[in-house]
Amino acid sequence: MWCWRRIREVSSREGTMLAQRAHKTYRMMITMGGTRCMRAVELYPPLLPSRGKNSRKTRLVHFVGVCIATAILAGCTLMTPKEELLLRKVTAEELTVLLRHREAAIQSLKGLFSAKVRGGLIPIASRIEGTVYYRRPNALRLRGFTSLGNELFDLVQADDLYRLRLPLEGKTYTGHQSDMKDAGKLARFSHLSVWAVGGVLGTNAIARDEVVKVVEDRGRYRLDVYAPATGGTSPSRLPIRHLWFDRRLLVVQEEWLGSSGEVEATIQYDDFRPLEELKSIPAQDLGDQDLRLFRPFKISLEDGRGQGSVQVIFHEMHHNHAIRAEDLGQIS
Repeated sequence: MWCWRRIREVSSREGTMLAQRAHKTYRMMITMGGTRCMRAVELYPPLLPSRGKNSRKTRLVHFVGVCIATAILAGCTLMTPKEELLLRKVTAEELTVLLRHREAAIQSLKGLFSAKVRGGLIPIASRIEGTVYYRRPNALRLRGFTSLGNELFDLVQADDLYRLRLPLEGKTYTGHQSDMKDAGKLARFSHLSVWAVGGVLGTNAIARDEVVKVVEDRGRYRLDVYAPATGGTSPSRLPIRHLWFDRRLLVVQEEWLGSSGEVEATIQYDDFRPLEELKSIPAQDLGDQDLRLFRPFKISLEDGRGQGSVQVIFHEMHHNHAIRAEDLGQIS
């Protein structure tokens, strides 16, 4: 009996000494994490208590204490100053100049894209492969092909004129761009496509005589664009476009509006990439908000008339290269 008690007392003392050493080591580790975190856990007993009747309950208390300490440490690292959540002050003039600089950065562009079409915009095909050719200031050509390689449409624009050829229908439309949207479903699709690629080309810049106003809208900048005054009339009270800028001052959303304020199309811009290789861009420019050669490679468009939607993915873009006249096509 005496031997059994003696062994038990020795084991109990060894457990107590081990627990005290572990407690000292644990306090040193917590102290390295900061004074505030140490105060939160030093009220709890050692992690390795001596053997006794309440060891299970004590271990549970220790586990809860460790969880609280971990939560406090995580809170110390994840807390973000409130100032970083606020938008910095930006004027409408600054955004206008920024858009014009980005437009001027692209003298020419040719690209290869694919588009997924949903709804009734194109009754013939739901997937389109296409090419785009552009030369500043306003020469543009869009061509679309079916998955079998058949030409679906060929749109050429220059100044205020356009020519739309529909080989599968055997029709050709010409006239002013403002009249193109009423020339059938394929013409409507082509017109919407021009709006969509405008965010890539930078042709959604603000005209010299348009009126703009900037407001904060759900953590973004929204630039409202109003039509200029014509024929002695005052400027329009209803905006003709909305452009949303994120904190990087990249246009991430755009709305085209009708004469009565109805939404003609809503466009989302995503997957921004530089047109140049990152190695060729100076390091100081990578942190600059005015990255003029960053362009969206993914564009999602929703028709405001409820006729469908289009998602455009660009696979290749080559800017400021020589473009042949035959690639741009002719209107007449």
